[in-house]
Amino acid sequence: MTRPTPRPIPARVRILAAILAVACVGLAVVGSVTFLVQRERVLLEVDQRLKAQVQILQDVADPSDDAASTDSGAETASERLDMADYESVEEYLYVATARLVPARNEAAVAIIDGAAHYKPVTLSGFDISDEVALIDRVVAETADGATKQGTAVTEDRSLRYIAIPIAMEGDEQSGVYVRAIDLGAELEPVTAAMATYVIAALVVLAAIGVVGWFVTGRLLSPIRHMRETADSISITDLSPRLSAQGNDDISDLSRTVNSMLDRLEGSVDVQRQLLDDVRHELKTPITIVRGHLELMDPGDAGDAASAREIGIAELDRLARLVEDIDLLAAAEGDSYVMGDVDVNALTARVGELVAVIPHHDWIVDAHATGVVRGDQDRLLQAWLQLADNAAKYTPDGSQIEVGSAIDAEGAHLWVRDHGPGIPPAARHRIFRRFNRAHGKRAVGGSGLGLAIVDAITKGHGGTCTVTDTPGGGATFTIHLPPAAAELPAPVRAGDVLQREASA
Repeated sequence: MTRPTPRPIPARVRILAAILAVACVGLAVVGSVTFLVQRERVLLEVDQRLKAQVQILQDVADPSDDAASTDSGAETASERLDMADYESVEEYLYVATARLVPARNEAAVAIIDGAAHYKPVTLSGFDISDEVALIDRVVAETADGATKQGTAVTEDRSLRYIAIPIAMEGDEQSGVYVRAIDLGAELEPVTAAMATYVIAALVVLAAIGVVGWFVTGRLLSPIRHMRETADSISITDLSPRLSAQGNDDISDLSRTVNSMLDRLEGSVDVQRQLLDDVRHELKTPITIVRGHLELMDPGDAGDAASAREIGIAELDRLARLVEDIDLLAAAEGDSYVMGDVDVNALTARVGELVAVIPHHDWIVDAHATGVVRGDQDRLLQAWLQLADNAAKYTPDGSQIEVGSAIDAEGAHLWVRDHGPGIPPAARHRIFRRFNRAHGKRAVGGSGLGLAIVDAITKGHGGTCTVTDTPGGGATFTIHLPPAAAELPAPVRAGDVLQREASA
């Protein structure tokens, strides 16, 4: 059983997801950096307040200082304390604990011989005298007599503390003064600010999502319309087009797609017309060959020879038709080798080649001096095709002129005959496949000659026009766009290349 192909994620969802992801990462980075900076600032302030306790105890204990140092949470000692005035560590810590009042979110305790003895009696801070694990920890850390600072986590809070050992000569007791600050309470404003930031960030993300959903839908609506239009296009109906309004990239894409559809529709129409024309052109020789074969008497050698001759003639005509179709396909396929073409040399070459076409007097009427940009072989082919077309439709013995000229509008390659001419009403259709000005076939013609000329001319960015020849006849002119450099003035020649009066 064939598993169904999973439906791809819509572009609208992917674009919106990318926008939200970038916004989310940006908000998260900004929030994280802000939180870390504010948190470090609070921790630095806490450490500074704790370190100030060392100086405060020294001021209280040392009568040589002029003033007692204080921190943001301690009151100035009302009088100086002299170690000599106290007989024991216990007495000194009692007085120091009573005078150094903890600020809000702070706690203090005096430890003597590993046990908590004194704590402040004020209600401004909190009590840590019953935190046995903390007391044991600071006693062990200060066993070497050095002040220690650290962080401890209890059941109720996270504490940042400093432990200051106290010793006195003649007293075997060891004391430790501990001041601690509740980190959770100190960081509470930062935490509250971050909670507010998270809520605001979520609201912003929701707003981005809602606005982005409608904006992306509006921006992608031309693409959705493009998809619907593409679905509606079939080989039988290539007419649907996109609406291209505005000057943005989507509008430019719509115009480009419309141009592509125009070219595609034109190509399909041309192919259909070619198939119709070929089908029409093949019917006649096939009917002729079939009819003669059906009526042929196999026992009559003369009848068989006549049918064979007619069949070969029609097959030859079919072969020429196929060759012309191949030439036309090559001319329309843009298979050109572009380069600088010397118009003078091209004119001389055409004069040499048309001179062998019988029954007409061929004259090179003018030589142009200059260059054009093009494929020399293709231009020669188109020019000779015009000459061959003039020879077919011009009475025997009449004169046909070829020539070239260059002016500001470009190069002009012409063939001028003196035949029956082409009615103005027919000039717009003679370059179509299998169309003829007089509605009848010339000997050996396939009806594709002028179509080949038109294809080659358009491949060079030019046009082919038909005008009347003074005195009667038609003049076919290939107009090519100007090259980068041109030399002036065609040279009149008037030389008769060849006259052939015999058939």
